Amino acid sequence: MAIQVTRQAPDFTLDAVVHGEITKVSLSDYDGKWVVLFFYPLDFTFVCPTELTGFNEAVERFHKLDAEVLAVSVDSVHAHLAWQQGRLGGLKFPQLSDLTREVSRAYAVLVEEKGYSLRGLFVIDPQGVLKYMTVHDENVGRSVDETLRVLEALQTGELCPLGWHPGEKTLGKG
Repeated sequence: MAIQVTRQAPDFTLDAVVHGEITKVSLSDYDGKWVVLFFYPLDFTFVCPTELTGFNEAVERFHKLDAEVLAVSVDSVHAHLAWQQGRLGGLKFPQLSDLTREVSRAYAVLVEEKGYSLRGLFVIDPQGVLKYMTVHDENVGRSVDETLRVLEALQTGELCPLGWHPGEKTLGKG
């Protein structure tokens, strides 16, 4: 079955680097919380570090909204560790390894002929339901501010018009 907004997000368990340690992370670990799950092509590229750094700088803003950030690529946890030690000095959110590419396939972001994922971003509600998804080309980075705006709009539970921003009027309940 294809992934679709309003359906349960595919669960997974992956090896991950969390605060400099290798461990396992499952989507179900975050039951009861909002999750911002983003896929990116590869650790040692040009655009990906800007995204990882940007989400890392904004992670407290996500936490204030009761949301957790998870990053996924097809790199190994050892590549994640090397990348963090060499470029970041650590991330404040888990960096997951999808070596088998099964999770990238489940979320329909894998480019089979290249062997890596496109830039997919998914917002999952506390019940595990996929509420938002966007997938785009590898050459263009995402916007942390737009991700936060969409998360806050979803959390209102109301109809939010074009360009809605937190603090503005909604259109009421749908």
